Amino acid sequence: MKKLLFVMAAALVLTACEKEINAESEPSATTEVELPTGEKVQAKRFVFTLKGDFAKDMKTRGYLAADGKDMTDVWLLDYMDGQLVQQLHQSNTDADFGAPSMSLAYGAHHVYVIASRGGAPTLDTAAKTIVWERPSDTFWKDYEVSVVATSNGNRAVTLDRVVTKLKLCFTDAVPAGAATFNITPTTWYYGMNYQTGEPCDAHTSETLVLNIPSSYIGRTDTNTNSFGFSSATAWTTDVTFNCKDASDNILGEASLSDLEFRRNKQTVCTGTLFTAGGSVGLNLDTEWGDNIEVSW
Repeated sequence: MKKLLFVMAAALVLTACEKEINAESEPSATTEVELPTGEKVQAKRFVFTLKGDFAKDMKTRGYLAADGKDMTDVWLLDYMDGQLVQQLHQSNTDADFGAPSMSLAYGAHHVYVIASRGGAPTLDTAAKTIVWERPSDTFWKDYEVSVVATSNGNRAVTLDRVVTKLKLCFTDAVPAGAATFNITPTTWYYGMNYQTGEPCDAHTSETLVLNIPSSYIGRTDTNTNSFGFSSATAWTTDVTFNCKDASDNILGEASLSDLEFRRNKQTVCTGTLFTAGGSVGLNLDTEWGDNIEVSW
């Protein structure tokens, strides 16, 4: 899996063991937090520097970006003994976006960290899910940490992509009057369980409508991108898609059966939409994980 870096001098790429950034640095200051039970306990202040398949631009308030697009939301959900202790939500207007801080009580923690640019998210701590009205690139980590008196509070957390992407590439010219591309998977996942990273909120035969910019008319190199949540295990679904004009007249349509999807892989389908012909094949390459490529 490809790991993109923050643009930081001497940045450290951490493996799944998530070691401290600097084991020789001074321990973080001791503070106090109140547990949901009302008990006040000793804690350490932690700053989490987020890393993953995205870049951090230190010149613009620390925005996180993947594939040239900014992340818009970060969540930290702190659990001890299976119970939610505290939570934090950042938006990309926050000055410390991408480097959130939190005081962690002494003891063992699972801190679930999510970074996303999906549209209109809804967090449900009872169901332990986040669901988006429009899914987009999203990264996640179950970060385990045991807090003691000598703990160093500076941590780098490497997040992993938890979405798949359907990319449709059209090789024939988009006709005059084309207004929308309309993509309808038989099954598509709009959310994730933030404790397990597994997909949830399956939608059946729901159409995603994409407006066509005027600059696309006449071009033979247009494409669409649709994000959805996925497990690491391959799964399949059928997809139908078409192009319509402003009056909902269909200008071209196609369908593909048993397309394979997997977390951190984009399924790239290439063919003609407005003219007949084309062949079906399966190929792999190495951008965004290993692409799953289909021609029709």
